[in-house]
Amino acid sequence: MAIQAIILAAGQGTRMKSKIPKVLHKVSGKSMLQHVLDNGRKSLVDQSTVVIGRGADMVRESLPQNVGTVVQKEQLGTGHAVMVAVDEIQEEGITLVLYGDAPLIRGETLDKLMAYHSREGHQATVLTAELEEPFGYGRIVRDEEGLLEGIVEERDARDEERQIKEINSGIYCFDSKELKNTLPKLNNDNAQGEYYLTDILGILRKEGKKVGAYITDDYEDIMAVNSRVQLAEVQKIMNRRIVEKHMENGVTVINPENTYIEEEVLIGQDTVIEPGVMLKGKTVIGEEVTLKANTVIENSQVDDKVTVENSTIKDSIVGAGSIIGPYAYLRPKSTLGKRVKIGDFVEVKNSVIGDDSKASHLAYIGDADIGKHVNIGCGVIFVNYDGQSKHRSTVKDHAFVGSNSNLVAPVTVEEYGYIACGSNITKEVPKGALAIERGEQHNIDGWVKKKFKNLKEEL
Repeated sequence: MAIQAIILAAGQGTRMKSKIPKVLHKVSGKSMLQHVLDNGRKSLVDQSTVVIGRGADMVRESLPQNVGTVVQKEQLGTGHAVMVAVDEIQEEGITLVLYGDAPLIRGETLDKLMAYHSREGHQATVLTAELEEPFGYGRIVRDEEGLLEGIVEERDARDEERQIKEINSGIYCFDSKELKNTLPKLNNDNAQGEYYLTDILGILRKEGKKVGAYITDDYEDIMAVNSRVQLAEVQKIMNRRIVEKHMENGVTVINPENTYIEEEVLIGQDTVIEPGVMLKGKTVIGEEVTLKANTVIENSQVDDKVTVENSTIKDSIVGAGSIIGPYAYLRPKSTLGKRVKIGDFVEVKNSVIGDDSKASHLAYIGDADIGKHVNIGCGVIFVNYDGQSKHRSTVKDHAFVGSNSNLVAPVTVEEYGYIACGSNITKEVPKGALAIERGEQHNIDGWVKKKFKNLKEEL
């Protein structure tokens, strides 16, 4: 049986006041539309078709190649949007109707909806939720058997209907064949001149078909975004869900409300995360890691028992037992071995640093291959750019680079090579050699007294 999804994503999103199509605004690092697609896949959706309109090219370019699109040129209602896409679905199976601006819908909720739909033998099932304050939502009216009798919009509801707490999410599960057969029967004979998907339910009931409603146990699943305020609310809920999942799996989060973790991040047991930490993209954090306040890690791998303090790591790998920060910056393509120390105000870019090496403070390491047990002193600069091209430097095992030295690439420091502080190295340093490159010091007696006339008495 084919499980298909039609995702409505053609809306104008005028309340967002944005040049970006509403469904492309991000929640936890991914567009709202991508969240819906991903959650559909988690519920074993075989095929998704996205109905696009405003910003069609931008939306289409954001989608994976295996996701189809159709264009709704005129915004004539939800029923019309599904009409535009109906030729893309197979006749046999189940079709879900989802919304590109409702990223909180979970795959497990869709599974439960479809299971209920199939078990009860319905031709259509609407996902609903119960709210203590349902103002503004369409109310679910059930018959004596508990089946769906109708959906009454707030503006059309009688007083007793307004007391109903069960509301319409707008998310539907249809028998695909019934959906294809019923859509041509829709009309736009209403004040707005639009085709409403809810009308299909009434048509099916009149034809003696079974139409039901499934209540989700988490009303947050159905929340949609129409404004920046609602976007922030949905982001808060998404982040809470993600953080709680990691806590349930053995991660200590000191202040969950002040910690940001994106959906694809993996974290090992007994890791401790302090407030202000941001973990983005496809980051993998090992076990017993300590991430101190205000650390940002993006698309990186941090192995077991690493400590990172108030630092930024992007597209890099940090080996087990290493210590990073405070105020360190690992730029893309940095790979650190085990027990490496990258201290305060050290920047590393496109470099490999071997086990047990350290750069404790105030250094720039760019385009370098550094061996094991190497010491990089304070103020060391790897001069990797000649104005036109980047070049690499190599510092081999057990070498020592003294403070305030420059290594002008391309250059190699062999094993156990030592560089005296303040040196400007442009040539190879042989194994076990000490390299010194300094200008001769000259002292000019009496210069200060001549320069500063008011200091004669002191001097």
